[in-house]
Amino acid sequence: MTYSDFICELKKANLSVRAFADLIGMNPNSISNYARSGEIPTHLAVIIVLIAEMNKQAIDYKKIICGLKLSPKKPRGAGTTGCFGGNHPTHPEFDLFMEDTND
Repeated sequence: MTYSDFICELKKANLSVRAFADLIGMNPNSISNYARSGEIPTHLAVIIVLIAEMNKQAIDYKKIICGLKLSPKKPRGAGTTGCFGGNHPTHPEFDLFMEDTND
């Protein structure tokens, strides 16, 4: 689905990008970033088409989706505080250079 088709489906569902992102537990910027490539991932396309159709059929999709108790996605690339490049539990040797040598 193209990004412009996605925006049309959002309008059919009476949603903004921010409201859609909040509804499915995503960061709005993550969705807006797809405008650069012009394509929306399949899973988001399916979700918005179903939501738009539910809205057309006067089905309370917000109640249904909120009933799922979705947890927000964790940001990718979030590192551990004080550890450049994240935490390396499977490769602790990567963290050796981060050890405090001022003991």
